[in-house]
Amino acid sequence: MSDAAAHAMHPPTSTGLDNRKVAIWAFIGSECLFFASLISTYLVYKGKSLVGPLPHEASQCMLHGQMQRCEGVFEVPLVTAGTAVLLFSSFFVVLALYGAQKGNRKMLLGWLSATVACGLFFVGMQVYEFTHFYHKGMGYGTNLFSSTFFTLTGFHGSHVTLGVIWLSTILFLAARGKLPPEKALNLELAALYWHFVDVVWIVIFPVVYLMR
Repeated sequence: MSDAAAHAMHPPTSTGLDNRKVAIWAFIGSECLFFASLISTYLVYKGKSLVGPLPHEASQCMLHGQMQRCEGVFEVPLVTAGTAVLLFSSFFVVLALYGAQKGNRKMLLGWLSATVACGLFFVGMQVYEFTHFYHKGMGYGTNLFSSTFFTLTGFHGSHVTLGVIWLSTILFLAARGKLPPEKALNLELAALYWHFVDVVWIVIFPVVYLMR
């Protein structure tokens, strides 16, 4: 093997990885610390709210200027469906990446479209959920639960939205034939980020929606 070929196979970094891959791993590491602090804050204030609405239990809450009895706000079946869709999307993006690396355009476009569709479904579910909570009298500053809940899940939702935009951009380029196998790293970087937001949700879902 010639020196030029060997140089092309091994990125010129001390780690043996492409600089962009090192950067995305460093970014994911910092984001892990960020979400760890948000989850910890949610747990610290869990159960400390003096007024409702509360996640699971019926409580007294202020509606239309009057104290009224309100039920728990969570719709666990809906969020469970959204969680399943988000987890399936991680598998779909792996298949899309495989198609990109093998030069299989049909596989790339099909599975990447499915990934974007799953991400849009999850974001839509969260928008519906937030709107539903607002109509039940739970705003951002209603109680400690609402403040920590909206902060934690809202930041995660914004990360999913950014991931959908990133993957949609790559889908647009792939549809125009601008993602050949030698540029599959562009999708791999986005896939790493997408796996990260999925893993974070695997932690958030039981902590927020299932723990009573």
